[in-house]
Amino acid sequence: MAQLDILSAEFTREVESAWDCARDEALARSIPVFYRDHGTGIEIMQQPDGRRFEIRFIAGAPRGCNYEIVRELSVSAA
Repeated sequence: MAQLDILSAEFTREVESAWDCARDEALARSIPVFYRDHGTGIEIMQQPDGRRFEIRFIAGAPRGCNYEIVRELSVSAA
């Protein structure tokens, strides 16, 4: 069995590709996607219609109510 190098560029490309596929599949099923933009550090909620929002998570809140929308992001900011 080949040794797995999680620090390799190939591994990074494969993980990014898997994330892109999972995100696209969720959005196609009308499920919003939550993630952190590592470039800006902003927590984002992306809606299936393409809109993106900066959000803030609320610690200890029940699932489905554990975030608040800070602002809608413009296409250039997202």
